[in-house]
Amino acid sequence: CFKYGFTTNYVTGLELVLPDGELVQLGGKELDHPGPDLLGAFVGSEGTLAVATRIWLRIVPKPEAVRTLVAFFDSTAKAADVVSEVVAAGIVPGAIEMMDNLSIRATEATGAGYPMDAGAALVVELDGSEAECELRFEEVVEICERSGADSVRVAQDEAERELIWKARKAAFAAMGRLTPNYYVQDSVIPRTRLAEVLGRIEELGREHDLRVANVFHAGDGNLHPLVLYDGGKPGEAERAEECAGQIVKACVEAGGSITGEHGVGIDKKRYMPEMFSDADLGAFQRLRCAFDPEQRANPGKLMPTPRLCGEVPGVYRQH
Repeated sequence: CFKYGFTTNYVTGLELVLPDGELVQLGGKELDHPGPDLLGAFVGSEGTLAVATRIWLRIVPKPEAVRTLVAFFDSTAKAADVVSEVVAAGIVPGAIEMMDNLSIRATEATGAGYPMDAGAALVVELDGSEAECELRFEEVVEICERSGADSVRVAQDEAERELIWKARKAAFAAMGRLTPNYYVQDSVIPRTRLAEVLGRIEELGREHDLRVANVFHAGDGNLHPLVLYDGGKPGEAERAEECAGQIVKACVEAGGSITGEHGVGIDKKRYMPEMFSDADLGAFQRLRCAFDPEQRANPGKLMPTPRLCGEVPGVYRQH
């Protein structure tokens, strides 16, 4: 997402079935569409406006070269500083991923060879032309070393690159080695406040007497705190939910968003007022009601309740 953009940057057309059964098409193979961005609205609607039956996507060429490293630090704060330095240097990686110590320990069985005492692992991958990758990759290594990396491991071939990624890709499933259950959050913060917010998340874990593992997309500040708990112990699931909610609010207070890629759904809709005003929420609801007045598409999702189209006669229905 940091380098290549989001879903809405790649969807060029949609064939949709509206809740009343009408079949419509927005966009198509063309990259630019004049007028209101209805295509973007439907992409971002989380299925609350229609059902997509066909999608046109923009494709990009496979990069000529890929270079990958993983750097280990004694704290997430130091790793977070590297993220800011890399971006400030004008380097645009294809991926910057971070794992804290809990996440590293969970993935020990993958055989990726991450040191179990590391405070944080930072995976950085550059892609593009061979010349650009070579030059900019050396800069990334230098930034990591200058910022206090305990070690920097550079993938020498595709097999080692896959091994570096193996730990990151296995992190969520590997949490079962540490805990019977976990509650995953998904919020976004400005990159420059990574260290601050990660510190706050650690505090919230202590306040709720729960461990919180962090494995996330550091390049665009998209956090995935995993609140670890045992559902078999009375009260732990409730404490985990409360802790996760406080994390969402901390991210919004830091200038972030309640969600990055997993959407709002049933759980997150209670936090929409933390980020949006009543006027904003009213505008969202009027758009939804224009296409789905009976709320047949993904009912109960996205909008804080109660928000029904017939709730305010003459306001939602007339639009």
